[in-house]
Amino acid sequence: MAITTTERSLASLKEEICDIGRRIYNKGFAAGNDGNISFRLNDKEVLCTPTQISKGFMKPSDLCIVDMDGNQVAGQRKRSSEILLHLTIMKDRPDVNSVVHCHPPHATAFAVAREPIPQCVLPEVEVFLGDIPITKYETPGNQKFADTVRPFVKDSNVVILANHGTVSFGETVEKAYWWTEILDAYCKILMLSKDLGRVTYLSKNETQELLALKQQWGFKDPRLDKNMENCDICANDVFRTSWGNTGVSRSAFDPPPAMNAAPSSSQNIDYEAVVKAVTEQVCKELGLSA
Repeated sequence: MAITTTERSLASLKEEICDIGRRIYNKGFAAGNDGNISFRLNDKEVLCTPTQISKGFMKPSDLCIVDMDGNQVAGQRKRSSEILLHLTIMKDRPDVNSVVHCHPPHATAFAVAREPIPQCVLPEVEVFLGDIPITKYETPGNQKFADTVRPFVKDSNVVILANHGTVSFGETVEKAYWWTEILDAYCKILMLSKDLGRVTYLSKNETQELLALKQQWGFKDPRLDKNMENCDICANDVFRTSWGNTGVSRSAFDPPPAMNAAPSSSQNIDYEAVVKAVTEQVCKELGLSA
């Protein structure tokens, strides 16, 4: 349910948005005038950042108020051109009060490469984020662009915008920003791990334990609603069907190992034959005789 200005003063909300703007700017998530932030004041009005201003140097008096159709109703500066993205998310997610859009460099690199974010690597990411979708590309600023998040907005709290940046959302401005910061730190870790040689995935059981913990803490995850018995829970299963439409494909990172149940003891596996075949292949590659 939306927080109203009777519960929090408009002045304090403006200060909080300016503070998050400074954090975004200082983290290098918004160069120049990039990025925008919003907060739902009530059922009819949304507080938002203006266009053409550095998010690191905003003052409370710079902020604007728009209605749910994007029409500006208050503020001396012109509202952000991308407010329709924020409003679309709020309309589809009544539980969301705040939206943060910016261009964190590591996550945006995945947006440009259209590389799916590997799952089942870091416990914190599994609990707080889960599978991260990448949208279809559209020119920013209009409703067609805003609608690119609609297939994903109910199943995630952070979305990568193809060739653009990220948008994250939550009950408060602080929480909406958190998801972006966690995502960019994770993308940086993935890149550094790949430079070292590999990314090691958690096992299916380890991941299911994290999903159980996630459920216990009250976080939603589409994988919790699926039949996990025969599902590759670390294979970007939730949003993989959208890849053909969005131009996403896996190339930089190897897919996780198959996580179906291990063969039962009733299956007859000739382990000696397997070892012999592998040994012969290795010797052949090395030019040796087995």
